[in-house]
Amino acid sequence: MNNQITKVYIWDMDETLILLKSLLNGSYAEAFAGLKDAQKGVEIGKMWEKHILQISDDFFFYEQIENCNKPFLEVMSNYDDGQDLSGYDFNQDGFSPPHDDLNKRRLAYRHRVIANKYKNGLHNILDQEMMDLWDALYKMTDEYTDGWLSSARALLEQCLAGNEDPTFGSTVAGGVVSSNATGSQHINVLVTSGSLIPSLVKCLLFRLDNLISYENVYSSWDVGKLQCFQWIKKRFNSRNTHFCAIGDGWEECEAAQSHEVAFYQGRPASQ
Repeated sequence: MNNQITKVYIWDMDETLILLKSLLNGSYAEAFAGLKDAQKGVEIGKMWEKHILQISDDFFFYEQIENCNKPFLEVMSNYDDGQDLSGYDFNQDGFSPPHDDLNKRRLAYRHRVIANKYKNGLHNILDQEMMDLWDALYKMTDEYTDGWLSSARALLEQCLAGNEDPTFGSTVAGGVVSSNATGSQHINVLVTSGSLIPSLVKCLLFRLDNLISYENVYSSWDVGKLQCFQWIKKRFNSRNTHFCAIGDGWEECEAAQSHEVAFYQGRPASQ
């Protein structure tokens, strides 16, 4: 009998692990009563928006599949026949919104490529100039937000290492840690209200990709967080699985309560 305990941490993204909306609308700076330069925050937010959209379009097919949002990458895997895509021309395959099996297969191919790019990391996609710009923007943002981004990363690492206190080690690829010493497994899962492809790009840009695997990124954009929580409970549930959710909004709180998942209220950035 397998008595291994599995602990699944279900995270909200925006305004919990990363900051973007509150930078763009100035609410983050407002919370500091004049101690933060609000315009600088807006400019930082706009730079992130630009990078997220550019990388989504240039490397992750977002311009082609923006209107084909799915709740997670592997949802189309049944349509993938495993074709070798090394010489495949994604600009000439006639892809259109996938209402038939052929286009569903074409979408599945794109999802497979996206998954591989996510696993391989941005250093295999971006040139050195873009890597330097990204690194500088990350450091600028972390400094402006008093270490919000690096603290979020540290918290994800602590949860993977077995620290069960999700209130703001070593990094382990894939966002899953198994401990022979404790007989437990720790998994980070992300449920975001944003569309899937930009959310995956955010994970890469905000350096969360080695803490949350692509299989564990869910978009509630079309289906709602209640449905995402249901899928996650079904996927991981067993007698020895424990769940907790961490976020700042009512929707993830409601979804957690509906599925009897412990919920930890993160501190909203605008407070």
